[in-house]
Amino acid sequence: MFGHHDHYGRHSPRHDCAPGGRWARRGRSSEGEDGFGRGGFFGGRSGRMFGHGDLRLVLLSLIAERPRHGYDLIRAIEEKFGGAYAPSPGAVYPPLTLLEEQDYIVAEAPSGTKKLYQVTDTGRAFLEENSVALKGIQSRMDLAAQAFSIHSTPDSVREAVRTLKQSLHMRRGPWSAEEAERVRKLIEATARQIVGGTEN
Repeated sequence: MFGHHDHYGRHSPRHDCAPGGRWARRGRSSEGEDGFGRGGFFGGRSGRMFGHGDLRLVLLSLIAERPRHGYDLIRAIEEKFGGAYAPSPGAVYPPLTLLEEQDYIVAEAPSGTKKLYQVTDTGRAFLEENSVALKGIQSRMDLAAQAFSIHSTPDSVREAVRTLKQSLHMRRGPWSAEEAERVRKLIEATARQIVGGTEN
């Protein structure tokens, strides 16, 4: 499905996605290819959000739409999932490096600014060769976004969770055993109330 270059530099659209192929060779973070870890949508038993090579193809297609920075790519994928999922930077940048090595994209950083990635003619040709695979990935992304929207957490609740995390990070001074136990009980009690749908 995906291509690779032999030692003469010629392109063969067969084995990049196979185990040990160029797509599978590099770019996986410790969290899984997409940084989501276990329990994702596309990865079958592995539980990754994207299968081997899928995230790279998505990134390449987004860059083909217009030149993008790395953070812009993360936000673009997040938008496609309705804000319910975004790949981690550690999952996005290794595939971008591989795309550069394959001459599918080029990166420019004028005057020390952030890298701006642009697609090459080789990259566009690769996208054309793999248009069917890309459409399949995009369809699965749409289905995943729909599933996420059904079970999405309200923005007000997300903000409350961020406030809780921030309060824990901002707490100054060492934790005593008693204080740690008090906070643990508060959080666990709140979790039980959320699951049980009660306030007391």
